[in-house]
Amino acid sequence: MYRMERAFEMLIAAEDNLKIGQYKTSLNRSYYAIFHAMRAANIIKGFDSSKHSGVIAFFNKEYLKENIIDRKMSPIIKNSSFFREKSDYDDFFIASKKDAENQLKNAKIFLSVVEDYLKTENHNLLANPQISRH
Repeated sequence: MYRMERAFEMLIAAEDNLKIGQYKTSLNRSYYAIFHAMRAANIIKGFDSSKHSGVIAFFNKEYLKENIIDRKMSPIIKNSSFFREKSDYDDFFIASKKDAENQLKNAKIFLSVVEDYLKTENHNLLANPQISRH
């Protein structure tokens, strides 16, 4: 469950950054919480990627389109990716407290949904030796 541990570490960092008014960093950390949760789910199906687009595309195809995980998670993924890119690459983007709060709330929801799925499926992520890296 290393990847979910990492996801929760990012969630804590997002909360900490929100508390001290670092809204861009909070948006970034919330995104990475979601990203690592997707990686935790993807690894079950033998997939990993260093590319964000690959992780997201695989998760969408294997989990959302197949209704394994609620499709309502799709906008959470899209919004978190949007805000992460704006925060990281747009010099003139001003992150608001409300944006960071909403992003954190959505990241918590997303992690809860993925964690519930992993617990329900009783997957041991460390015991999956066959990982396809893309």
